[in-house]
Amino acid sequence: MTATASVTHTAALARLGHALSDQTRVGILLALREAPAYPSDLAEAFSVSRQVMSNQLACLRGCGLVEAIPDGRRTWYRLADSHLAPALNELLQVVLFVEPGCCAGENCSCA
Repeated sequence: MTATASVTHTAALARLGHALSDQTRVGILLALREAPAYPSDLAEAFSVSRQVMSNQLACLRGCGLVEAIPDGRRTWYRLADSHLAPALNELLQVVLFVEPGCCAGENCSCA
C-alpha cells in the first residue's frame, strides 16, 4: 500500500469515527441504511428540532457519508456509498467489552 492510499484510508476512517461519535448521527446512518428520508421525518423520529437535524446532516454530508437529493422544494437524504450499509451491518455484529465507568462522559479515559 502506498503512503497516499494509507493517508486517504486513515482520513476516511477518521471521518467515519467522527460521525459515529454522536448518537444522533449514528441513528441517522442506521435509519438511512434502511431507506432514504426527509430531514423533517428524521427530526421527528429522533425527537430533535429541525435545526439540530440540519446540523447533523450537514456534518454527515461534510464527512462524505450522506448525500442530499433535491426533490422539488424539499430535499431527501441517502447514504452516499452503497458499501456503507453493509459496513454498518458488520459493525453492528461487533461485540465489545466496555470497561465499567469508561466512555461515560467526563469519566472517559479514551479522550
